[in-house]
Amino acid sequence: MKKSIYIFSSGEIKRKQNTIFFEGDKGKRKYIPIENTGEFLIFGEVSLNKKILEFFTQNEIILHFFNRYGYYVGSYYPREHYNSGAVILKQTEYYIDPSKRLELASKFVKGAIQNMIKVLQYYNSRGVDLKEEIGRLENFLSSIPAQKNIDSLMAIEGNSKGIYYRSFNKIITSEGWEYGRRERRPPGDRLNALISFGNSLVYTYCLSEIYKTHLDPRIGFLHTANFRRFSLNLDVAEIFKPILSDRVIFSLVNKGMLKEKHFLKELGGLYLNDEGRKIFIEEMEKKLNATISHRKLRRNVSYRTLIRMEIYKVEKHLLGEEEYEPFVARW
Repeated sequence: MKKSIYIFSSGEIKRKQNTIFFEGDKGKRKYIPIENTGEFLIFGEVSLNKKILEFFTQNEIILHFFNRYGYYVGSYYPREHYNSGAVILKQTEYYIDPSKRLELASKFVKGAIQNMIKVLQYYNSRGVDLKEEIGRLENFLSSIPAQKNIDSLMAIEGNSKGIYYRSFNKIITSEGWEYGRRERRPPGDRLNALISFGNSLVYTYCLSEIYKTHLDPRIGFLHTANFRRFSLNLDVAEIFKPILSDRVIFSLVNKGMLKEKHFLKELGGLYLNDEGRKIFIEEMEKKLNATISHRKLRRNVSYRTLIRMEIYKVEKHLLGEEEYEPFVARW
């Protein structure tokens, strides 16, 4: 499995023959083995030129850019090597057919709520009373088949998230981490800052994995396709956010690994600083590379591999080979 490279410093990415290196402000070089690299996530002020972009395209490497507050701002998405006309036609067919789109979008919401429930059940079994929240999420889950359009489906998802996020106040045991309501731009408190940052990471991981398949990331089903952004990665991310970024948040906060000094207050909001992001990403990488036993394959697979497998399952659904069922954690 190829690695993710995270860059927090300012400097320049350069190429010397078939070698990539990052040269910081003080002239210090860090060489990067291109054959083991799948993506760059860039948080610092980094310069690069057309020559290096051509090299990244040849080696199928994606660049994800974040601003100084940790917000995702865009990606350099190389020329697709795996796109299939037949698959994209099917993807478009499912998007423009209201019933087919609704059916697939419902699966993403179903998987998202099921994994929210799994997270709450995990902590409920460890002494946190979350029975009421679990019951309410189960009610929303059972109401999915009755939804007649994407808007009502999105409302179900939004209401479920509201209940789920409020349960964070019970799961998190450290003081000073109270959750009030979801605030994105800007995040109003430290917990919102973590949720936004974690979600952005999961969105980019899903986008990178879509690149390795035949699917077009611009055509989603739950999230509307438009002229400004990718949307299929947002669909897939809904399934993995509870079991990846949220579990990382609980671990970091309850273990006291993130403190007030890891946040900066600007533009009326709170954001992770570079040190805080590094701590978060280190824990996220551990989670992505952790393995679980896969029932069907009868072997252990990493969470990053699970993301790509999920996308292949969507592709099989579009081609009529196998009905898509979202991944649900077992713990």
